Amino acid sequence: MKEKSPSDIKLAGILKDPKLVKKVQALVRAGKVNENVDLAEQMIATVLKLNEEDVDRGDLKILNTTLKELRFAFRVFRPYRHIQKVTIFGSARILPDDSVFKLAKKFAQVMAETGWMVITGASTGIMHAGNEGAGRALSFGANIRLPMEQSVNPVIEGDKKLINFKYFFARKLIFVKESDAICLFPGGFGTLDESFEALTLIQTGKTPLKPIVLLDDSKTKYWSSWLRFVRESLLKFGLISPEDFHLFQIAKSAEEARDIILQFYRSYHSMRFVGDQLVIRLRHPLTKKNIAKLNKEFKDILKKGKIEPSGPLAVEANDSETGALPRLVLYFDRRNYGRLKHMVDQINLMGD
Repeated sequence: MKEKSPSDIKLAGILKDPKLVKKVQALVRAGKVNENVDLAEQMIATVLKLNEEDVDRGDLKILNTTLKELRFAFRVFRPYRHIQKVTIFGSARILPDDSVFKLAKKFAQVMAETGWMVITGASTGIMHAGNEGAGRALSFGANIRLPMEQSVNPVIEGDKKLINFKYFFARKLIFVKESDAICLFPGGFGTLDESFEALTLIQTGKTPLKPIVLLDDSKTKYWSSWLRFVRESLLKFGLISPEDFHLFQIAKSAEEARDIILQFYRSYHSMRFVGDQLVIRLRHPLTKKNIAKLNKEFKDILKKGKIEPSGPLAVEANDSETGALPRLVLYFDRRNYGRLKHMVDQINLMGD
């Protein structure tokens, strides 16, 4: 008897009927067959399972809409995956003559000048400023369909890089997933929601490290007030750790915000987990002296062993984009992401 593959076992765990399993496999394999065929089979099996369980039509509509929106969003972003992007958050209510609008426009402009693209919510206010500063060619828009306050700004309207979402959670997933940095401007409930969600995702390791910059001018002092609340109401009562303050930085000019973002990628390239090991890919190798310094300063975030230099691990061998990059490998405790961000900041300073 032929031994079942891990894919067969997973599929059988969803669908108990062996005949149905074979039909799903035949259906998927009649189309394009690639390394993701097992996931396509499991997705179809999950849909069939939902139908068997008599899930409410309203629940199925949520799943159906979400799947279609995310499929379209992934298709829109796919040709631009090699270009770094910054997501810009901020109020839709800020007018073009406001100093913060002008600051957001300037920030998007200086990021575009470095070759970055911008992602905004596609509406008015800060979102309009971001798209206007970067220009249509270097802009994405992730609009949310609302009965009020969410018209598409003229810069991104009609562009092929405009995506319309029904659900906030799918839209926010794209904002974070597709960006290499996040810049926040003053805003209301939505902006605060986006700021805390981005911080939470990085604090808990649900998204890779990336720079989060809070930007406003000296006149507004919006983020200074926010920082006071975080210190006096969150840190004071032990609801966050002091190390969590490494997860974000406050900037007072477009150029300072740009420099913070670019500095984060000065030596750091990317990260991934391989089993229990964290692999940090670097643009430049570190000296033995600098690695020893990291081991001494950041041994508290290691479960065991040391921070070691490495080439690509076996599972990374076919990655043409990152294969030649030097690496650091460590048994990270998967808890202290603020400290991990601090370590990456220190790595980026090494060699200065």
